[in-house]
Amino acid sequence: MTIINQSGTISSMRRSRITITLKQQLVTDLDQLVDGEKIRNRSHAIEYIVDRFFQPTIKKAVIMAGGRGTEISPSVIESQIANLKKSHIDEIVICTGVSGDKIRRYFGTGEKFGVRINYSGEKKPLQTGGALLKTKNFLDNKPFLVIYGDVITNLPFIDVVNFHEQQKALATIALTTVEKPEEFGQLKLHGITLVNFYQKNKTQPVKSNLINCGIYVFQPEIFDYFPHREKPFLLEDIIELLIQKKKVNGFVFEEKWIDVGKT
Repeated sequence: MTIINQSGTISSMRRSRITITLKQQLVTDLDQLVDGEKIRNRSHAIEYIVDRFFQPTIKKAVIMAGGRGTEISPSVIESQIANLKKSHIDEIVICTGVSGDKIRRYFGTGEKFGVRINYSGEKKPLQTGGALLKTKNFLDNKPFLVIYGDVITNLPFIDVVNFHEQQKALATIALTTVEKPEEFGQLKLHGITLVNFYQKNKTQPVKSNLINCGIYVFQPEIFDYFPHREKPFLLEDIIELLIQKKKVNGFVFEEKWIDVGKT
């Protein structure tokens, strides 16, 4: 089960023992779910039902696999898709650039990966913000997850989603620490609210050990702050504006995180 601890962060797979009393008919119904494989026992049946009840409402994700001028390996995206599927997110749009045809051939409709995949290609470079804006219609005016395609992590995306839904900010950014934060965009937190964003393309000494991991959760209202016509612009510039307005939270995690564009 996913549990929010006293610091407000979310931990995964920790379990607490509880005692409950149920009507006999409910117990009988629970036992009918136990098959020894998918549902191991009565306790697992209860957890399965509760988990389904509290599943997040976010079902869609955007993988940004173009616009950085580098070819992204399908194996990296495949690991992200597996993580999304575990997090109950199975509707995905992949933004493609120079390696678009290769990615389309590899993933197809997504059926063999247990998800549904659409594609958004660029006729001209749109940068991260312009590429995301092109996916707006696919997202159906609902909250969504965004992942940069050159990120490898074992962070359960469900943890970021749950945190976002609990805290109800316009945007949530996943943050972690690295040995060389000067190579990345750096952010400062006050509590869970982000208060400063030092973008990596704006030269400065190290301001914070917390870096932008390229993993976001957004409310659909994020598009209200985007330009109203298709043109190249950086998503990070929109984030910087929203941080100034105190509309962005930070989710700090310690799991593995690698930017393959840096390796």
